[in-house]
Amino acid sequence: MSSFLRSALGILLPLVAALVSTAAPGAAAPLPRAHAHNDYEHPRPLRDALDQGFSSVEADIHLVEGELRVAHDLPDTRPGRTLQSLYLEPLRERVRAHGGRVYPGGPLFTLLVDLKTDAAATYPRLREVLAGYRDMLTVFRNDRTATNAVTVILSGNRPWETLAAETERLAGLDGRLPDLDRAFSPHLVPLISDNWRNHFRWDGTGPFPEAERTKLLGLVQRAHANGQRIRFWAAPDRPEVWRVHADAGVDLINTDKLAELAAFLRGR
Repeated sequence: MSSFLRSALGILLPLVAALVSTAAPGAAAPLPRAHAHNDYEHPRPLRDALDQGFSSVEADIHLVEGELRVAHDLPDTRPGRTLQSLYLEPLRERVRAHGGRVYPGGPLFTLLVDLKTDAAATYPRLREVLAGYRDMLTVFRNDRTATNAVTVILSGNRPWETLAAETERLAGLDGRLPDLDRAFSPHLVPLISDNWRNHFRWDGTGPFPEAERTKLLGLVQRAHANGQRIRFWAAPDRPEVWRVHADAGVDLINTDKLAELAAFLRGR
């Protein structure tokens, strides 16, 4: 092979590989900060987010006739459309195919499960379901966290007292900003989330006020100092706000616009 041909191949092969990676479903490089809010409302739950490289997705569940059915509202639930079928089974398939990770060699993947029905009834069934996927799930104990391919965090109707009493659990709790004052262990509360509109007035129009920037930075720093990640929901879903969150160190950037946020994060 001539030196010219070797040189040409050296240039072309990486380009071809990049094109294949971009075009192949599920081949996008992971985006550790991308969170798919109400992920189940997309045409292909979980899979659309994975195709964009998202490393965090959110699923709302209702306990109906023994099934953990996924939907925002109870009237929209359907038999068989469950946490297992839409999320846990596809994730396990990927983990087995990719050497123990959702993305090959990839980062932590978060499955945020929002309990819509009563926690006292829903969590025991959820705990039973999660036990069947223990091989891929992060395990939380009182003094340590054994991180695995998928980390489950519970939001919504959270079973606080029940989880706090367990010495070993397959899910953590999603805290709120006032919980920063309570200094919960990150092995119980690994994530702090809250409604942006309850704490900030800026809607993405014009400059971000310096007082609010200082407040946001302080909240992020407090969460990180306690070993917790931080996220906001109900923030304006637009690049100006994504940029402020990214610059401040917000760990999970909430969006319903998968392709747009993915392009934004890849462009940084």
